[in-house]
Amino acid sequence: MGSSEDLDYPKKLLEYKDGFLVSKTMFTACELGVFDLLLESEVPLSSAVIAQHLGSSIDGMKRLLSACESLKLLEAELKNEEAFYRNTELSSLYLTKSSPKSLYHTMMYYSQTMYLCWHYLTDAVREGKNQYGRAFGVPSKSIFEALYRSEEEMIKFMHFMNSGWTLCGKDVLTLFDLSLFPNVCDLGGCSGALAKECISLYPASTVTIYDLPKVVQTAKKHFISPDEDRIRFQEGDFFEDSVPEADLYILARIIHDWTEKMCLQLLEKVYNACKPGGTVLLVEILLNEDRSEPVMSQLQSLNMLLQTEGKERTSAEYSKLLTTVGFKEIQVKTTGKIYDAILGKK
Repeated sequence: MGSSEDLDYPKKLLEYKDGFLVSKTMFTACELGVFDLLLESEVPLSSAVIAQHLGSSIDGMKRLLSACESLKLLEAELKNEEAFYRNTELSSLYLTKSSPKSLYHTMMYYSQTMYLCWHYLTDAVREGKNQYGRAFGVPSKSIFEALYRSEEEMIKFMHFMNSGWTLCGKDVLTLFDLSLFPNVCDLGGCSGALAKECISLYPASTVTIYDLPKVVQTAKKHFISPDEDRIRFQEGDFFEDSVPEADLYILARIIHDWTEKMCLQLLEKVYNACKPGGTVLLVEILLNEDRSEPVMSQLQSLNMLLQTEGKERTSAEYSKLLTTVGFKEIQVKTTGKIYDAILGKK
């Protein structure tokens, strides 16, 4: 039951109402290059100077910068009644393109792709199916045909995935001792960001990235250095084709894309490819067992409704998928961040 204060003035509801205004303000500052410009500058800059450099109106930029200061994304100092802006440490670290921990591409993917899909959430809830085709006018047999509708869109998505693994890859790959597995297969490994993290953490390991042909070709062209001999590629469709032999199969943000039937089909194929003692590692965003929280997991499950055929699941649901196809000794470990991991052995 709500408190009397909430009923007198619904502060929380008003904050929720403005949630997309907050995110769009941050996305716009990223897209225009505000944080990058301020990082390059050795001194704080006025709104007029920033507007001139970035090709915007002075009035519009002044309002954007003031809003960013209110959101603690920028700091300002007054000189002769004029505000001069600089980045906060948080913005320099995560919102600039050049930072090794940059989330810039995550912000752009949310702004330019996910934001458009979420206009159709009402339709997704009513119909119980994804809205990617409606949002982008791309009829397709598979959600990934729509997602990879052009090389530009593919690169955008791969940069987005890179951002997540830059932030959390080490955390999920060190939940379990993976040094026992010299031959690793990253199914649906996309740009190879998690594979690169894996070989940096486990020097004796080699990783095969298994993905669709055009994904592999784009990864090799834009993301993986040709002289990286511990990362290999194999082209294929893991629903239609056989998967490579490996000691460890990593499925990172793969199972949540698909229906239970398709998940079981894929996991059974992985189980059959495993030798005795072979292992599978699922990396996912977990719902609490009572499905009440975390809020981010719930929102991501709605996002899966909008963009894929799948959903986010509880650790028990992932464990059941694994045990149904034969995996045993299921272990679940959490990072306290975005992604967690479930390990199963044959």
